[in-house]
Amino acid sequence: MSTNTETKLNNSVEINHKKKKDKLKQKKRKLDNGHELTTIDKKKAKKRKLETQEEEIINDEDLPSTAIDEYNDNNTEETKIEITDSITPSGGHLTSVSFESLSERGVSDLTLKAINEMKLTTMTEIQAKSIGPLLEGRDLLASAKTGSGKTLAFLIPVVELMYKLRFMPRNGTGALIISPTRELAMQTYSVLKELLAYHHHTYGLIMGGTGRQDEVKKLVKGVNILVATPGRLLDHLQNTKDFLYKNLQCLIIDEADRILDIGFEEEMKQIIQLLPKRRQTMLFSATQTRRTEDLAKISLKKEPLYVGVDDTSDQATVEGLEQGYVVVPQDKRFLLLFTFLKKNQKKKMMVFFSSCMAVKYYNELLNYIDIPVLSIHGKQKQAKRTHTFFEFCNAETGILLCTDVAARGLDIPAVDWIIQFDPPDDPKV
Repeated sequence: MSTNTETKLNNSVEINHKKKKDKLKQKKRKLDNGHELTTIDKKKAKKRKLETQEEEIINDEDLPSTAIDEYNDNNTEETKIEITDSITPSGGHLTSVSFESLSERGVSDLTLKAINEMKLTTMTEIQAKSIGPLLEGRDLLASAKTGSGKTLAFLIPVVELMYKLRFMPRNGTGALIISPTRELAMQTYSVLKELLAYHHHTYGLIMGGTGRQDEVKKLVKGVNILVATPGRLLDHLQNTKDFLYKNLQCLIIDEADRILDIGFEEEMKQIIQLLPKRRQTMLFSATQTRRTEDLAKISLKKEPLYVGVDDTSDQATVEGLEQGYVVVPQDKRFLLLFTFLKKNQKKKMMVFFSSCMAVKYYNELLNYIDIPVLSIHGKQKQAKRTHTFFEFCNAETGILLCTDVAARGLDIPAVDWIIQFDPPDDPKV
């Protein structure tokens, strides 16, 4: 074989070897690129899933409005929430006094029939002490803790007052109930709705976060018994021209201490200045502070009846609740919370945080790591809060993350555990 031929063969072998090498490199690049693309696609898919979940959490445009008021016909037909109307005040200390005994005090058969259908038979201590004097028209200052049954203690006399005065829509608002938060206002409204099952008085709910123009229409038509939050109420008193409240007969300030804690002190002073002076007033508060006493002085008559329930106890909650705490290093707090929630997923639990941002953060985190939770906080749209509130009320199990402002005082049935994740603002709590 000649030298030229040998050189050509060697060159051919080298070229073939190089081509094979290049092909292997290309194949490897394709595989690498394919893996990289797959990884990127997975990341994109994961991101899209998270964005979709976030939209489902945050976007509440498909939810119905808070129109649980009998006048509001704006409920969307596409999405309807099944709301159980049996959210009634829980317990407190039961007495031997029956609701049937109210017939001796002149309470109407219509009201008694509604109470019977609510499956209530025996009064709590605050109800037994308050309802009688309130039916007589007395002003009342009551120290009643959360869970004592105070909602019915003031609603029964209110309904009876409207019944005896034969209040009609043309008479405007005869009774006004002020609640500190939207959720508590909705809860009070829900109990009122049950109590008015056989009466024909108009009733309504006004609060921030809902359609103001719809509220104006209702108020102009005439709402005999009105449940409201302070900010929106003051707005209507000052700016709704045909809101008829000069015939007001009764004012109820519920959770007065909480109203002041949230920062509605100035609004309350302005509201009281605008309302008629000749009226019956009831003020309920879990604690008696200097500020609640000041509010009582400007809202109540000179000699109101004082009703205290468990005044000798320093605890701000009803008896029968076991309380405890766990000392844990800062970096282990979430691990402990996660473990506890994971082990008790078949229970009904509420977890309190100190801020809206904390609720939002842990809501996204826990849902991401497969601990399904609901959340309520002040930065949510009202439709979302309403949906979540009733969903959790009607659930047998579940976890609700919330702020103290949004959820204190709510009567949510059958809750097994309450967890205060952040330290309470007040060390005495």
